[in-house]
Amino acid sequence: MTDPAELLDVVVVGAGPTGLLLAGDLAAAGLAVTLVERRPRTAANLTRAFAVHARTLELLDARGLADELVSTGRRIDRVRPFEGMILSLQRLRSRYPFVLITPQYETEKLLERRALSTGVDIRYDCELVGLHQDRDSVTLDLRTTSPNTPAHTTLHARHAVGADGVRSTVRQTLGLPFPGAEAVVRSMVLADVRLTDPPADLLAANGNAEAFAFVVPFGDGWYRVIGWHRDGRAADTDPVGLDELRSIARTALGTDHGMHDPRWISRFHSDERQVPHYRCGRVFLAGDAAHVHSPAGGLGMNTGLQDAANLSWKLAAALLGRSPDPEALLDSYHRERHPVGRLVLRVSGALVRTVTASGPARRAGGVLAAVLPHLPRPDALLDRALGVISGIGLSYPPPSGTRRPAGRRAPDLALADGHRLYAALRPGGFVLITPPGPATPPGTPLTHLHWPADRPRTACVLVRPDGYVAWSAPRATTPELAAAVASWLLPGAAEPRGPGTSPGPGPGPQKA
Repeated sequence: MTDPAELLDVVVVGAGPTGLLLAGDLAAAGLAVTLVERRPRTAANLTRAFAVHARTLELLDARGLADELVSTGRRIDRVRPFEGMILSLQRLRSRYPFVLITPQYETEKLLERRALSTGVDIRYDCELVGLHQDRDSVTLDLRTTSPNTPAHTTLHARHAVGADGVRSTVRQTLGLPFPGAEAVVRSMVLADVRLTDPPADLLAANGNAEAFAFVVPFGDGWYRVIGWHRDGRAADTDPVGLDELRSIARTALGTDHGMHDPRWISRFHSDERQVPHYRCGRVFLAGDAAHVHSPAGGLGMNTGLQDAANLSWKLAAALLGRSPDPEALLDSYHRERHPVGRLVLRVSGALVRTVTASGPARRAGGVLAAVLPHLPRPDALLDRALGVISGIGLSYPPPSGTRRPAGRRAPDLALADGHRLYAALRPGGFVLITPPGPATPPGTPLTHLHWPADRPRTACVLVRPDGYVAWSAPRATTPELAAAVASWLLPGAAEPRGPGTSPGPGPGPQKA
């Protein structure tokens, strides 16, 4: 048995956006966290992600990070999924009614800085080579080539999380299958380039029977270009050059926009896979280690970050002894996030099949674009589609014994004394919202705030640390509030933060 004094709370494998957010959350909660990454510290993680959707920005707002990230990129508030159809993201009921276009490394820089500031021990050039677990702990065998560091080390932790990407060593070591479809679309080319003749629209995308191309600006003079040609048969390892991407763009867009000086260019194919179980004993999988799909819709990094936000507070509650049923709470990570991952696979797969379709399938897309505005309640259909893509419309099953809106995303509610919900979530705990009068449940580590005086309400709402409703009632007495809170939180040493305590800085409240 491992000496308890040697046990870390959590080891996270993989320092991409998912692992960085998760590790930062856990350390901010006061846990001992080590994050290991196979890449050297100086190696750029040139991956494909560039879109940050509204729900992800809300979760970053709950950590005081959204505004800084928004300043690094460009906002796009309308998209064109089919020729002849334009969707306005301004319809989203969010502080962030747009998709932010920014390179993934900007997201990683911000999350790495936050992880270090909360006390995460980040070990780059550190590769996982073995993992096993028993009833009490997880043992991770690591190899490194860093100078002045032992070549082989071993870490012991109460839990481990694999956020180490599509080729996850954690998943493979656990022996978990990764079923799905291989190479849904082959030989896509993507690059970051400069343009001498940028498109008039902020986002340029088009497809025809032969090719598809997509051009989007980062806002710093660089553009991300993705292209695919129906005749492409190259393997991922085959050489790729700018001339090939130019040719694809001219076929799909009618111009290559004068692309030049690529800072990187790559070829890839699109798989659709999902691990059957996100939890295996004391080990969890998140991000691309748990699910991988086409880049259509820009959903991959966002889904991984939302995995991390769901898992982090549950691990913290279990390890800090704040949950009445820690095992059930940890199991709920798979129960809530696996269906979301499955939905993302379906949506991204449908999008990529639509833009690369030919013949009747392509004509069907055109018919849909023409007919949709004339269908009954087209706005409701559009809102549903935007809700899925942005993450705003995703929800979880209501917990047993509760009813809606439990499980739904809580909007950024305006609260008394200039507070707002997502600023109140920044300490990382639950937020209880009531009218003035009911007492704060004693001894529970939560923030208790009131409805604004100019919009009085009788409702009581308990919001989870990840911004989803845990419980609500049209009205409640102090004992009823205490019972609702007790179903989620055990009294602990931390003092509750009362209505007079500021939950943290943030922009002014949003009316909901």
